[in-house]
Amino acid sequence: MNPEIEADSSIDFTVIQSDPDFLVVDKPAGLVVHPGAGNSSGTLVNGLLAMTPQIREVGEETRPGIIHRLDKGTSGLLIVATTNDAYQFFVDRLSQHKIKRTYQALVWGIPEGSEGIVDCPIGRSSKNRKKMAIVSNGKLAKTIYFVKKSWVSSKVSLLDVELETGRTHQIRVHLSSIGNPVVGDEIYGGNRKNFTLRRQFLHASKLCFEHPRNGSICEFESPLPDDLKN
Repeated sequence: MNPEIEADSSIDFTVIQSDPDFLVVDKPAGLVVHPGAGNSSGTLVNGLLAMTPQIREVGEETRPGIIHRLDKGTSGLLIVATTNDAYQFFVDRLSQHKIKRTYQALVWGIPEGSEGIVDCPIGRSSKNRKKMAIVSNGKLAKTIYFVKKSWVSSKVSLLDVELETGRTHQIRVHLSSIGNPVVGDEIYGGNRKNFTLRRQFLHASKLCFEHPRNGSICEFESPLPDDLKN
């Protein structure tokens, strides 16, 4: 058990699917997923513990029930396991690339071609330990993108992005590395003064996975939140 992580019913998030084995949560931008060093409150996990206290015994002590993460400034869908059997099932499926995660990203510039793959390894930046970077001895990472629409006059493009791996800041690092940083991303070059967006334009819009008990295909979608629509 981890008694230090307190339940907090004031945390704002939406549950779009409640199953005996898992929840599918729609996380708003600005909400940290789980407690970290020096930060034990105000996270999604604190809110989840108020809603489903049994997850305290599921998975890792400091991030109970959490299968995969989203950055604080990224909105969208997350799977939360509510039993240990489901947790192990989802962790295994994630490692086998059998959970399909699709994001919508608005990027600066117009990528070459209608789709592409970025598979450069990612690791901690040697120049700034708070940043990730393309490094030769980093962890394997693979990002697939599809250009949905481009605006030549504004020099921006809307992409659907699929992850085969889940490295920290992976989409942001990979898209920045090909010269198309996510709009609004202050860390990886997407913050431009002529754009008023207050966070990175990155939204986890779709999830597709097998049900842990019966193997049926579960698909969920989350529309763009208002701050990205506008």
